[in-house]
Amino acid sequence: MSLIQRFFTFLMPRRWAEAMEAESREWMLICPKCGHERSVWDAGGVRWKARSVGKRVLQRCVSCGENGWARLERKPRGTKAT
Repeated sequence: MSLIQRFFTFLMPRRWAEAMEAESREWMLICPKCGHERSVWDAGGVRWKARSVGKRVLQRCVSCGENGWARLERKPRGTKAT
């Protein structure tokens, strides 16, 4: 768990922290080069109560090692990755 994740989960009531983690796991960072997907939570971030379309985040892909502007998409549980 990253420092920012520990900070927020420490300050919030348990059920809010669990909801924040669950929603952060639904937001996926998708590499523009290889298409690898990783949740925002697994990347060390927090995305809770957020809404956006077309947002991109600069990141280094853990799969291919390339830097690029990863797409940020919400994929609720139960849906398959494309």
